[in-house]
Amino acid sequence: MNVSQFAVCDPCKAVGRLAPALDCEVRQWGPWSPCSSVCGQGTTERSRQVATPPRNGGKPCPDLKQRRGCLAHSETCSAAKEVAKILPDSFKRNFKDPWRRPHMLMKEEKKSYCVNMRVKQASSACKVKVWSAKLVRERSLCVECQSDAMARDNRCRGDGLQNVRTFWAAASAPGCSGSWVRESSTENCQCPPYSLLFV
Repeated sequence: MNVSQFAVCDPCKAVGRLAPALDCEVRQWGPWSPCSSVCGQGTTERSRQVATPPRNGGKPCPDLKQRRGCLAHSETCSAAKEVAKILPDSFKRNFKDPWRRPHMLMKEEKKSYCVNMRVKQASSACKVKVWSAKLVRERSLCVECQSDAMARDNRCRGDGLQNVRTFWAAASAPGCSGSWVRESSTENCQCPPYSLLFV
């Protein structure tokens, strides 16, 4: 067989026949997400998708996500600034008044609701009284809003915002105060014994 019949591979020519490098191409940025906080400082982010992935050594994709700070001012901000005043449930007014006369106009009783709060901070003054000593960091507590404590909008002042840190003060324990986060709220509810009340 004649040696001249074999093809000779030329590396230099082969390089020229390789597929060209393709850089990454991305689509336009999507819209910014809502602020992560309903009141005060939070974060917002946006993202974009890859239109063409890089090939054959092309430029890699740039950042696909962006995040920045935001400051939220919504109607709920006023609620976030409220300070809850609380008492132990031994102050419940669920007894019948023996002096109440049948002809007297009775105030309409609104149904109570319960708010489950997780304590985030409590001052050292809370350790003085037995009932306020249970206000310790990361403890979950049931706080009841009874009819007598409700404002015109049928809610108790300082009942908090979902997953937002708000503040409280113990009404009968001077200097006892702190912050908590509302985890859930239940209508037509009464807290179990040894819970707390909104004042």
